[in-house]
Amino acid sequence: MTFKEYFKTSVSALKINRVRSLLTILGIVIGIAAIILIMSLGKGAQKLIISQVQGLGTKSVIVVPGRQLDGPPTTVGLQSLKKRDLEELSKKYNVPHAANVIPVIFGNDIAEFESQNFRAQIYGSSELMPFVFEANPVEGTFFSEEDVTGVASIVVIGSKVNEELFPNGSGLGKRIKIKGRSFKVIGILEEKGSTTIINFDDGVVVPYTTAQKYLFGSKHFDRILVDVDTELNINSTLEDVAQTLRTTHNIDDPTKDDFTLVNQKALADKVGVITSALTYFLALVAAISLLVGGIGIMNIMLVSVNERTREIGLRKAVGATTKNILIQFLVESVVLTLLGGLIGIVLGTGASFIISIILSKIVSFNWDFIFPFSGALLGIGVSSAIGLIFGVYPARQAAKKSPIEALRYE
Repeated sequence: MTFKEYFKTSVSALKINRVRSLLTILGIVIGIAAIILIMSLGKGAQKLIISQVQGLGTKSVIVVPGRQLDGPPTTVGLQSLKKRDLEELSKKYNVPHAANVIPVIFGNDIAEFESQNFRAQIYGSSELMPFVFEANPVEGTFFSEEDVTGVASIVVIGSKVNEELFPNGSGLGKRIKIKGRSFKVIGILEEKGSTTIINFDDGVVVPYTTAQKYLFGSKHFDRILVDVDTELNINSTLEDVAQTLRTTHNIDDPTKDDFTLVNQKALADKVGVITSALTYFLALVAAISLLVGGIGIMNIMLVSVNERTREIGLRKAVGATTKNILIQFLVESVVLTLLGGLIGIVLGTGASFIISIILSKIVSFNWDFIFPFSGALLGIGVSSAIGLIFGVYPARQAAKKSPIEALRYE
């Protein structure tokens, strides 16, 4: 017999007991659907998390005040980043591959306009901020170097801040109050969402000199961002930044650094490894149900062998060999589990697509649906393997039957 003939015979046999066949593969369907669902949502979560981590791009170095040991930065040195550090890092002979260097100060407070108010994220930075974050005003303009030097009382507001404070139109040119001080709105940022450290939509951006003098009353920075010209120069820039800060802070021993350097690319790679490992672990846990499904397949195939004893005897009587019977029942088992795998892939894909839409639209997450091709291939391969493994014993039992005894079976 050819494989085509084996396949047709298997399909015909399975059609005789459609309901039993579907119930038999239920464990396979649930297991494969769970694997597809977990891997699809896992990939979506991974993409979302990494996009947040890479919000500054993979060629940015973030200088965080405080020395980090085996946990969050310590309280030692949390005010270690000063204007001199910014000036030295901005010099080309100190950090030759730095495209832009900007300070960031952040906090939150109530922004007011007439009867409207909104608790906004307050960010102080330089005129180079749009180049680093690719956050440009859709109305008005960003502040200039002269505004920073002149400690100007001006702000650039995010899209959500504009909606909350000016529900009837644009706030461009109007004045808002923060901590009792009046600030003129000179720009409204495009809708962008949040990055690792900045939430532009909920944000109000002012010159860092203005933030230090009028809003936070401080002389230090919460972060200094170094935008590197190319990813190839990340490692050398990390060394240059570290050495420059050690010089300005009079540090001879690197173990006593009062700052921490964070690279977005390295962080994104670590997050990718962790989320992938977690996804595959959860998929492996879900795959345990396939074992239960395989046992069910073997049980039903044994029942089928007993029910078809006379058929087996008749086939052998007309010339079917032991090998023919063995292959026939193996093919039936594989077809049954493969069908379960395909149904599971369809159900798992549909469920993950619907959940992705819910997360994206209702919960307001930027969650993309990702079809896990590796999960689909794994599902097909695993379901076929289960059919072979758990179908061997029933097939051997069928193949060993004596044709004379089988024909006498009632």
